[in-house]
Amino acid sequence: MAMARITYREIDGGTTYWSLLLGLSALVLIGLGSAWYMEHHGHIVTGMSNRIVWGIPHVFAIFLILAASGALNVASIASVFEGAAYKPLARLSGLMAIALLIGGLAVLVLDLGRPERLIVAMTTYNFKSIFAWNIFLYTGFLVVVMAYLFVQMEPTMTRHIKAVGWFALVWRLVLTSGTGSIFGWLVARQAYDAAIMAPLFIAMSFAYGLAVFILVLMAACKINRRPLGGALVNRLGKLLGVFAGAVLYMTAMMHLTNLYAAEHGGVERFILADGGVYTAAFWLGHIVVGCLAPMALMLSPNLRTSRLLVAVASGLVIVGAIAHLYVIIIGGQAFPLLMFPGQEVSSSFFDGVVAPYSPSLPEFGLALGGVALALAITLGGMRVLRFMPQSLADDDASPAANQSPA
Repeated sequence: MAMARITYREIDGGTTYWSLLLGLSALVLIGLGSAWYMEHHGHIVTGMSNRIVWGIPHVFAIFLILAASGALNVASIASVFEGAAYKPLARLSGLMAIALLIGGLAVLVLDLGRPERLIVAMTTYNFKSIFAWNIFLYTGFLVVVMAYLFVQMEPTMTRHIKAVGWFALVWRLVLTSGTGSIFGWLVARQAYDAAIMAPLFIAMSFAYGLAVFILVLMAACKINRRPLGGALVNRLGKLLGVFAGAVLYMTAMMHLTNLYAAEHGGVERFILADGGVYTAAFWLGHIVVGCLAPMALMLSPNLRTSRLLVAVASGLVIVGAIAHLYVIIIGGQAFPLLMFPGQEVSSSFFDGVVAPYSPSLPEFGLALGGVALALAITLGGMRVLRFMPQSLADDDASPAANQSPA
């Protein structure tokens, strides 16, 4: 039986493409303007304070970093686990991993308050701090994924795809574990301080990265009128439902473990029952919208055949992701800090008071600017290099398909 060949081509630069790129560029400029405004006027123009120092920009930055790791999962399945059906998507997977990480890091750097001091973080290291490790993990990830793309796109190097794919898989798992450990190793915050946050963040990255990947893939095929097979969409939707279930399981285990320990009783009541907006974001945003609804849609053989429902499920996972990270990052800071465990402490500085937080427009501007930057890099990459297959119809993207270096 003759095997189909996958031909890669740059996407077309029509009116829709340039309009979309122009809109994303405008959002990037708004993000830069927001960063300058907050830098010039200080934190007084944000909703942040001495108690909540990571706001909405950090929520979106961590989301983009996790999605970057998860987006590469498609390429890992194709090369490391030899999932032939995913091989036509491996190049786009690598491009999105790079773009999402750059978008997330841009937000992080601009939200730290002194972006020009980044050179200090890159040249002076305290290896007792997970932040120092992440300098190497993030920059190393970019280099590894670029090498991964090179061996995929250079015909003379294709024999090295599996070896480089294994290295990229291990690197991104370590990177995501490091991101989760930023919170899991902060013993001063009762909402964090859990080693399970490292594997939880890995599960989150799988779900969030795949959700973003599906929406970008659908949009790119729609804009360029390139065939996208129903069987491939069905396969991606099923995988999304499995990953959403993994996030739900890991979240449940984290909170059940904390409920078992008396020292975490206060923060668990705050998150699960008495936290107001944080409780609502957890149960409605994360559990219902981000996990249960996508699982119900994508684990049903009849429902996931609908492309619209696959897109809806992907959007729900992203909404749930923002809600979940809002609870973890901001809710964890809002809960009163326990300065001296086992001791009674009295002062005039907000003892036992939940820290208020209302994000400002500049914070949203910076956050959305990072998302727009990631999408603009993805669009630009698909326009100038051959990341997208000419066709992803079921006959062309079948497991028997053979990639062409064209």
